[in-house]
Amino acid sequence: MGTPEHRRALAWIRRDLRLKDHRVFQRASEIAHEFVPVFIFDSTILGKLSSDDRRVTFIFDCIEELKDGLKQLGSALIVRFGDPTILVPQLAKELGADVVICSQDFERSAIARDRKVQELLKAQGCRFETGADHVIFPGKSILNKEGQPYRVFTPYSNAWLKLMDEHPEAISEVTWDSSRLVPLDKLRSHLGQTPTLESMGFQPQTLWLKAGEKAAQDRLQKFLPKILDYKKDRDSFAVDGTSGLSVHLRFGTISIRQCVRTARERKGEGPFTWLKELIWRDFYSMLLDRFPHLETGCFKPECDQIVWPGPEEHFQAWCRGETGYPVVDAAMRYFNATGFMHNRLRMVVAMFLTKTLLVDWKKGEAYFAKHLLDFDLASNNGGWQWSASTGCDAQPYFRIFNPTSQAEKFDPDGVFIRSQVAELGTAAYPKPIVDHSVQRLKAIALFQALRPAK
Repeated sequence: MGTPEHRRALAWIRRDLRLKDHRVFQRASEIAHEFVPVFIFDSTILGKLSSDDRRVTFIFDCIEELKDGLKQLGSALIVRFGDPTILVPQLAKELGADVVICSQDFERSAIARDRKVQELLKAQGCRFETGADHVIFPGKSILNKEGQPYRVFTPYSNAWLKLMDEHPEAISEVTWDSSRLVPLDKLRSHLGQTPTLESMGFQPQTLWLKAGEKAAQDRLQKFLPKILDYKKDRDSFAVDGTSGLSVHLRFGTISIRQCVRTARERKGEGPFTWLKELIWRDFYSMLLDRFPHLETGCFKPECDQIVWPGPEEHFQAWCRGETGYPVVDAAMRYFNATGFMHNRLRMVVAMFLTKTLLVDWKKGEAYFAKHLLDFDLASNNGGWQWSASTGCDAQPYFRIFNPTSQAEKFDPDGVFIRSQVAELGTAAYPKPIVDHSVQRLKAIALFQALRPAK
């Protein structure tokens, strides 16, 4: 390693709330004599959330753990609440940083934010640098023979696996030099008072899982004995057969590289199936990056023609878990209580909303965006458009999940359903609000009536 080119770096952490396998910290310790970790509770995002949003509690708990971890290393985490386009340049100037480093984000609003921060930093003589961290291969890394992004998952996945074999360093563990951290004594005058949940307008929430890097590592260790059976058990509603790491991957309390290494180090269908699920994250992130219209419309332009006839009262019944279809109601009630939903159940409820209730997928996407603890725009949008048959490599419009047969197959004894729908089998339970077989034909007709996009 040569002589660092920068005097001091500001390491702006965002979706990487951990100390281990940390690309931003590695880069900061490589190119700067010393660096300062900074986290900003973004008021432009938090201001749109309700005071009981669970995600803010999760992030807050992660930050508290990070503060303790950096303190043990003889340094500190500077935490602020406000607009990052104002605070990052201010902090860079205050701390004497001549470079700011952070991980890439592919959402339009985040790209615009980072562009503005870069311009303001440049005006004060400070560099801005980003790099991939929450995906293995960012948007433009994998292209087909025509130099275009893939539109079908399987060939993308094959290309992804080939590229990983050719570049094993893409998943290697990243180490960083903690001696490059600015010592606590030098930072005391800059620390200020860490914002509290209450001061930011939020109330502490009870979470279904523990937050933080240690909790993520514990959860991974608990998953390892089950990974060989992952392909068989992952779709079962009543069996704890998934990793439960989605929220940790979302906020970067565990490295995607560590998860990929874990899958690659183990043989069998279970680990390989889990690896393919991790590749879907990269695929959806790539789509969002390469096809920004996904944030506001259908991947298939002709699907924007659809006028979804489902009434608002059916959407509200779906939200409450009162459709009269036990598996849908159980899934939505559990989701409302925890902010978590099993992946197979996400497909079931999404397809039920769009293909049985004939409600616009964008309404379901927005409801999930508001309540998912592991909400990620790329994955949420991709999953909804897959289920609604409006997206890239989506479920064919004529293949429609039957909620009753899904329940019989993946919760045959009704264990999960009964755990959430106590009134099942009594007069208190609502009758089905629609006939699935009738609605299925209406859904198929909606798609058959589409005109090819010009």
